[in-house]
Amino acid sequence: MAAFCDGFLWGGATAANQFEGAWDVDGKGTAIPDVLTGGTVSTPRRITPELEEGTLYPSHEAIDFYHHYEEDIALFGEMGFKTFRMSIAWTRIFPTGLETEPNEAGLAFYDKVFDCCLAHGIKPLVTISHYEMPYGLVEAYNGWAGRETIDCFMRYATCVLDRFHDKVEYWLTFNEINTGTRKMGASSSLGCIRGFAGARPDLPEQAQTRFQGLHHQFVASALIVKYAHEHYPELKMGNMEIFSPFYPLTCNPDDILLSQQETRIFDWFCTDVQCRGYYPSYMRRYFAENGIEVKMEPGDAEILREGTVDFYTFSYYMSNCVSADPEKNAGNVSGNIVGGVKNPYLKASDWGWQIDPKGLRWALNEIWDRYQLPMMVVENGLGAYDTVEEDGSIHDTYRIDYLRQHIEQMAEAVADGVELLGYTMWGCIDLVSASTGEMAKRYGFIYVDKHDDGTGTLARSRKDSFYWYQKVIATNGEDLS
Repeated sequence: MAAFCDGFLWGGATAANQFEGAWDVDGKGTAIPDVLTGGTVSTPRRITPELEEGTLYPSHEAIDFYHHYEEDIALFGEMGFKTFRMSIAWTRIFPTGLETEPNEAGLAFYDKVFDCCLAHGIKPLVTISHYEMPYGLVEAYNGWAGRETIDCFMRYATCVLDRFHDKVEYWLTFNEINTGTRKMGASSSLGCIRGFAGARPDLPEQAQTRFQGLHHQFVASALIVKYAHEHYPELKMGNMEIFSPFYPLTCNPDDILLSQQETRIFDWFCTDVQCRGYYPSYMRRYFAENGIEVKMEPGDAEILREGTVDFYTFSYYMSNCVSADPEKNAGNVSGNIVGGVKNPYLKASDWGWQIDPKGLRWALNEIWDRYQLPMMVVENGLGAYDTVEEDGSIHDTYRIDYLRQHIEQMAEAVADGVELLGYTMWGCIDLVSASTGEMAKRYGFIYVDKHDDGTGTLARSRKDSFYWYQKVIATNGEDLS
């Protein structure tokens, strides 16, 4: 197998709303996650525009990175991180999204975070919008359904690029933008925090609203990429998608065609727009058959052409099978937004997400063949129950095995010819699960003493996987034992 390139960006990934806490500190406004209750794997989270007394809102404190950032970044540095993927909380900079002037306290916080990263030799990799929509924009414009939100986003995005362009080289526009292609609603917390229909409990979920909102995000993404290219050509601007292979359950041609359709709509559509700069032809039939008419303003097509990204990033957690036979859909499994028919050849996590390391190699090759753009895997990890032993140790061999298998397949893809720039494992420090609001679903190399009922000391401790990943980085992926 080919070795990973010199300068390969090993690191970890987080999102502000899942780990920063300090939800109303130093002028921060209310974002959608701040009115999202806790839940479980079987109990959906709820949007409550008016906070309910006695109800837990996990993002309010999360793991309080806001007051622990120096300690946490030092631990990342101890592991040897080359990069740290994080997001900026939109509402720290523009509390309602409607302001014309930024909140200096919010900008100053991220100055300190980026300076701390750089002091430890860690390059920040920043997501501009990671499920962080201000609730003020939901109330004013129904979030991304309103075209006015583009201007609000650009005011925010240009502000952070202007402020931090000399500290942050790699930027991602929207986290998992292709979630907008899936049906959302009250049962989908990820759908709600994207800022589409569902964030307003009084408005129904509609495909028309989703795809119109998605178009507005395409335009906003292209505009900020274009702005960066014109003002800061040294910056690298990327997209961010969920990639989920949809395997046909059988060799029945109907299963093959369904696999192709699911892959096109979910895996390729948004990336075709962001990487190629135009709507793919196959969407015309999909829109027609689903009664969707995306309104485009004059100049939108040109903006999309001129605002294509420099590199491609994606999250990879699982694959799915699809079947055109309704009787075979009884064994469905769920996962990160997408679900499908259970694959009999794969094991699953404690939360039912099927584990498919070889699917990552397949995905990397498919993406590379289609776009020929440098890539990063910016989310990949195992949510699992961790047990703290009496001596405080945490023997998470299951997490090490999961990550080892996926890194081995990344190496295979590099040997296949894929240009891979980096890997940021999801939830490098324990944080709040976006889908369920749980702390028990732990991903991190670093354990945080925080629990589903909101209790805990917030003390940090190293798991066995901490030392394993430290060795992986030190050997540039050569030693995975």
